[in-house]
Amino acid sequence: MKKETGGNEIPAFLTELLHRQYGSAAENILRGYVQKRPVTLRANLLKTNLESVEKALSSLGFHCERAAVPFALIVTNASEEDLSRSAPYERGEIYLQSLSSMIPPFLLNAQEGESILDMTAAPGGKTCEISALTGGKAFLTACERDKIRFDRMNFNLKRQGVPHVNTICRDALTLDDFFRFDKILLDAPCSGSGTITVGERIKISEKLVQNSAILQVKLLNKALNLLKKGGILVYSTCSVLQTENEAVLQTAFKRGDCELVPPELPFDLPRLPSTPNTICIPPNELYEGFFTAILRKK
Repeated sequence: MKKETGGNEIPAFLTELLHRQYGSAAENILRGYVQKRPVTLRANLLKTNLESVEKALSSLGFHCERAAVPFALIVTNASEEDLSRSAPYERGEIYLQSLSSMIPPFLLNAQEGESILDMTAAPGGKTCEISALTGGKAFLTACERDKIRFDRMNFNLKRQGVPHVNTICRDALTLDDFFRFDKILLDAPCSGSGTITVGERIKISEKLVQNSAILQVKLLNKALNLLKKGGILVYSTCSVLQTENEAVLQTAFKRGDCELVPPELPFDLPRLPSTPNTICIPPNELYEGFFTAILRKK
C-alpha cells in the first residue's frame, strides 16, 4: 500500500511493518498520517493558569477548546505563527506543544525537592513542563548535545521562567556515572514514525529506525546507571514501532534491576495495542503517535 501526496509517499517498508505489528489496526495509523492537527498549547503554570490563558487568547480572537490534558488548550482557528505573535506567547505564559508530548512529563510525577534529569532536553518544552508541575521547586538538569538546539533550549527556559535548572551542552551518554537522580525523563531521539504528516517531507527510512534503536538502547542503559535505587524513569519516543519501544525496553529488563510501573492518568487517551503497562498513542486528528513507559529501578 502506498499513499502518494505532493511527491512524498509513505515508504513501503513502513506500511508493511505497521501491518505486521498491528494487523488491521495499522489502517488507523495510516489514516492518522493524513490528518491535519490543530495547534495545541500548554499553559505555563509557573506564570499563570489555564483559565487566564483561555480568557486572554479568547479576547484576542483565538477560539480555544479544553484538551483532555488538564493544562492544555486546542486552538482551532490559528496557526503556530499566529500564536507566536501573541502577547501571552511573548510573556512566556504559553508553550506551543503537541498533546502527546505533554504526557511523559506528566507521568514522571515530579515532586518538590527532587533531583530530575531531562536527558535529551531540547527544545526544552518537557523541562519547562516538569518545572511547572512542581511549582518550580524541583532541581532540574537539562542535557542537550547540539549547540544550536542547546541555545534554543536556554532561550525557552528563560522565557518560561524556569528556576533551579542546570543546563549542560554535552552528549548524555558521556555524563559521569557519579551523578544520581531521583527521576529521569528520557524522551529518546527516534525515527518519528508517529509524527509523519502526509503532504510534508517524509524522512523515515529502515536505516533510521535501526540506528535510532541502537542509540535508544545506549541512552536507556545510561539512564538506568544514573538513576537512584527506587527512582523513576520515564522512557518515551514519538514512534509507534516496537523496534524503538518494547524491544528497547526488553534490553533494559535483561539487566535485572528495573521493572515496569503501571501508568496512571486522570484522563483518557486513544491507545494502540502495546505491552501491558505501557502507553502507545496512535496518530489521529488531535494526537501525534507516541510511546511511553515508566520504569522503577530496583
